[in-house]
Amino acid sequence: MSRPTPNADAPRTRKGGAAESATAALADVLQPGQSVELLQELHILTRDGRLNQDSRRKLKQVQHLYQFIEKLLAELPEGGAAATVADHGAGKSYLGFILYDLFLRHRANAFVYGIETREELVQRSRALAQRLGFERMRFLPLSVAESTQSDALPARIDMVTALHACDTATDDAIAFGLAKAARFMVLVPCCQAEVAASLRQHKALALARTPLAELWRHPLHTREVGSQLTNVLRCLYLEAQGYQVTVTELVGWEHSMKNELIIARRTGHRKASAAQRLQALLAEFGLESLAQTRFPLGSPPERPASA
Repeated sequence: MSRPTPNADAPRTRKGGAAESATAALADVLQPGQSVELLQELHILTRDGRLNQDSRRKLKQVQHLYQFIEKLLAELPEGGAAATVADHGAGKSYLGFILYDLFLRHRANAFVYGIETREELVQRSRALAQRLGFERMRFLPLSVAESTQSDALPARIDMVTALHACDTATDDAIAFGLAKAARFMVLVPCCQAEVAASLRQHKALALARTPLAELWRHPLHTREVGSQLTNVLRCLYLEAQGYQVTVTELVGWEHSMKNELIIARRTGHRKASAAQRLQALLAEFGLESLAQTRFPLGSPPERPASA
């Protein structure tokens, strides 16, 4: 006997009183209409609908991020061209699934693309989307360079997200967003190491050149200054490429130490002052090589007015 095809627009709840009681008990943490079954499949909820401390923290982070993203998604026009979201470095696609479940599932022309290099995670996400009837989710086993050129993605993407993208994965997501002329980028960086490694490599020369190098003389400070500097450079780069940038906390520090949220909105106005400050900071910290690899200041693609 074949299994009935799930209805993509039906509420995602498990059968029986167990799901109803679980939903009632979780009313303080679930969004209206949120799928209990999805959260169980993602192992955020247990099979009996319970939350442990770790999963509650994870759910709080993702749903708090959703509150920021929802406001941006609401700005996308309905009808006409498809609304597209690319979740870069998707991992198990917690964010992509929750975005689809809470918002994009209700828009007939909305698509989510989960981009992840690990084939096993891509296959797992594909299987889950099929079980839940999330028909407009696509999962692609691609690197950033491949995803930028792949015919499996549209030429233009409305929103690029990267949740806890480790080290240079955030820079990859930014490069992808620029190539796709993304309207919005929503980034939560994690574990920045590249700039810290460069600071460490040239530490002796920097100490002889400027007293500012005392800020990163000790290894712990090198890591902290490198992380801070990395995100400052990213923000300047986005402004220089035509984006308005907002930086805020994702959630309280009791939930995550990787807490910085960068929201970039495309204006098309490239700030010359941001480009100048970016180049000055790279020179000041001995990071000129990154101007070619991470922060090239060539012209980004133009987004058609009708897109």
